[in-house]
Amino acid sequence: MTYADPTQAAASLRAPAPIAPARVRDIRLDFFRGIAMFIILIAHTPGNFLTSWIPARWGFSDATEIFVFCSGMASAIAFGRTFDSAGWRMGTARVTFRVWQVYWAHVGLFFATLALVSFLTSLDIEGARNYVGQLNLWRFYAEVDTGTVSDLIVRFMTLRYVPNYFDILPMYMVVLVMMPVVMALARINLWLVFAFMAVTWIFGQTALVQTLGVPHLELPADPSSDRTWFFNPFGWQLIFFTGFAFMRGWLPKPPVTPLLISVALVIVLANVPLSNIGVREFGFDWARDWRGENEAWITKSDFGILRYVHFLALAYLMWVLAGDKGDRIRAGDSFLGRLWGQVLQIILKVGQQSLAVFVMSMFTARIMGFAMDVMGRDTGTVLLVNFFGACVLICTAYVAGWFKSNPWKKVTS
Repeated sequence: MTYADPTQAAASLRAPAPIAPARVRDIRLDFFRGIAMFIILIAHTPGNFLTSWIPARWGFSDATEIFVFCSGMASAIAFGRTFDSAGWRMGTARVTFRVWQVYWAHVGLFFATLALVSFLTSLDIEGARNYVGQLNLWRFYAEVDTGTVSDLIVRFMTLRYVPNYFDILPMYMVVLVMMPVVMALARINLWLVFAFMAVTWIFGQTALVQTLGVPHLELPADPSSDRTWFFNPFGWQLIFFTGFAFMRGWLPKPPVTPLLISVALVIVLANVPLSNIGVREFGFDWARDWRGENEAWITKSDFGILRYVHFLALAYLMWVLAGDKGDRIRAGDSFLGRLWGQVLQIILKVGQQSLAVFVMSMFTARIMGFAMDVMGRDTGTVLLVNFFGACVLICTAYVAGWFKSNPWKKVTS
């Protein structure tokens, strides 16, 4: 809707908007987010040879895009409904509470991992790595003697020090903070939302702002250097709010046509020669040169535009293959169908509890890397360790789901 009078727009922020039709959670959302959780675990495990074959090695985009895109879709369901039914202020309050939850998940993950790698390093097992140095956390020890470690902790708690490996949740927090702005703009005109997404993304691109001579939107990650956040939230908001817009109905569902399928397929296949696989397995030196010369278009930090194009093409193909509302994912009545049904329920559960599972996966990945250092990296051992990690994520999802169900209320009622 549009408002010719600015006072009408202001009033709309005070009064609840008309309630949008209820949306049923799409099975595809939890399915693909669950798959992303397992991929992220593999990708963050040091020395895991399976990392060489994850989907990210076949194209520009990877599981991070799946996680952020699906999080945008889930946020449209979880928070968008509050904005619709309770108004902008209450919607903002709920988003603020979620940011608070994610913040403490980030803090807890960091200090738990710091304690873990400190303990593993202290074991001084022959052949094992320096795990503190592996995550570049040596400053917490080097600065103890100088008395400046307390300042480093303060900077960490205020997100002015964001170590690599701990940068996804801070990016997610900043993107969530943008949501009330997007919802306010949507009440005026949807084109303002898309303009906000585009302009914010442009100012988040290092190469573009250098060409235009305008300030670069970025956040400092380390007080001792010029390093910035690896995941620039001003670039990554584009994929988050794309998922958000699809789920809100601001963007129409793309039609399933042979032409669109063919275009998406060409884009995905054309990525393979230029991918990590193309350079590593096929030996395409020209692809290595191309990647070096066009880093700005595929950069992960600022979320280069070709990552966006590749992900949308791949997402469209997966959306088509999954069928309407995920009909082709659902289990059948045969023996294999029922077996797949059990696996499907596990994947969905992992996708539904993505925050708890993600935090646990980042912690578990360090334990898995240590286990491989000690036990070896032959094929059987690596597969066993990865299976162990997957089981940890599954257990985490079911335990988190159990707690969220408030089982104590059922007992006392």
